[in-house]
Amino acid sequence: MSKSMIEDLFGNITTGPAPRGSLSEAGDHSPLAVRLRPRSLDEIIGQDHLTGPGSPLRRLVEGQPMSVFLWGPPGVGKTTIASVVSQVTGSLFVELSAVTAGVKEVRAALDTARGELARGRKTVLFIDEVHRFSKTQQDVLLPAVENRLVTLIAATTENPSFSVIAPLLSRSLLLTLQPLDSSELGKLIDRALVDERGLRTVQGLSYTLDDEVRQSLIQLGGGDGRRVLTYLEEAAATAQAQGQTLITPEILASAVDRAVVRYDADGDMHFDVISAFIKSIRGSDVQASLHYLARMISAGEDPRFIARRLMILASEDIGMASPQTLNLCVAVAQAVQLIGMPEGRIILAHGVIACATAPKSNAVITAIDSALGDVRAGKGGPVPLHLRDAHYSSAEAYGHGVDYLYAHDYPHGVAQQTYLPDDLLSALYYQPTDHGQEVQIAQRLEVIEDILGRVSGQ
Repeated sequence: MSKSMIEDLFGNITTGPAPRGSLSEAGDHSPLAVRLRPRSLDEIIGQDHLTGPGSPLRRLVEGQPMSVFLWGPPGVGKTTIASVVSQVTGSLFVELSAVTAGVKEVRAALDTARGELARGRKTVLFIDEVHRFSKTQQDVLLPAVENRLVTLIAATTENPSFSVIAPLLSRSLLLTLQPLDSSELGKLIDRALVDERGLRTVQGLSYTLDDEVRQSLIQLGGGDGRRVLTYLEEAAATAQAQGQTLITPEILASAVDRAVVRYDADGDMHFDVISAFIKSIRGSDVQASLHYLARMISAGEDPRFIARRLMILASEDIGMASPQTLNLCVAVAQAVQLIGMPEGRIILAHGVIACATAPKSNAVITAIDSALGDVRAGKGGPVPLHLRDAHYSSAEAYGHGVDYLYAHDYPHGVAQQTYLPDDLLSALYYQPTDHGQEVQIAQRLEVIEDILGRVSGQ
């Protein structure tokens, strides 16, 4: 049996059965989702914007050479499209998973394609999870794509703009796939019930569903066709074990351990949920913050990733309004690393509640970004002479360190002297809010600015 590499929550690598076989391997005992894979573009359910007359995929199967990136959520037909293209065009179908394949495997696939091309046969190279490829691995593909040694069809659940190198993306066509809607998932269920490759293939029985089961399957699918077929197949097996062919809500409930969380740890839903998580904490909605935390935990998100985002948020959105929150988030990250899951969920919840209920201020990120903006704009003249390094013998001759006032010799530990370059004397980067501890910080800063002669930024 082929193996795939699986990474657990804390980065440990294990091996397990490959998640699915290729279309060519689909036999009577293959998973239902594999057996039902379309054999032509016309059999594909959904994605009408990509399969109609004159569409990119239609031109591809008609022989127009191109390489494409298929971007979409799981279970919407990315592998199917690659298989169909190879079958219709009579091309060799080579499938690699970026989870397990390295540079060696990519080069071996390209060598195979080169040999096939010499014999007059083209190759469709399908790379699943291409966003997991390193820059070096993607670089290996460039000459093959540019010289059309292969028709590259790469699938990704992440925005390729963030995960694929620009030279490779610019030489390919980017096609966006959409989740299957309720009507399309319904068609898929009907096909599984009546198609010769469907449920009858293995069990030899004709199954029926009541309306409630049909709607439950569609809802559980969440736009993912493979998920719907997986649950339907398991429900049919459960019904057969009970000696009946009607799949009832009770049978479906026993076949599906728990409702599917609408979250994909490797895809765009990952970014949507983490975005909602951060924005809920920023908005001080502790209930929503805990909800999105629960969704990430249930979906198997890496707890270290969640902890890292909390540390960033503690400075970006809370900052000096509650400066101790950053220390707490660092402690959360360390504790989660040491303890692991599932107990780590309690510690993560501790950090989330602390952040959500803390006073908020974005003065820290505003301050540093404003300062960076001035530097990038070319502002900031020479360092004042009295602040320059004076720890060498000839420094005084150059005026370095001369007339420097040692702050600890003055009341409040503040010495009235110029610290900024001349062209930035009026700069005002950090502006505390009236939230949390920044109220006291603002009062102290007003006194300091007065001593420095910089009242109100003057």
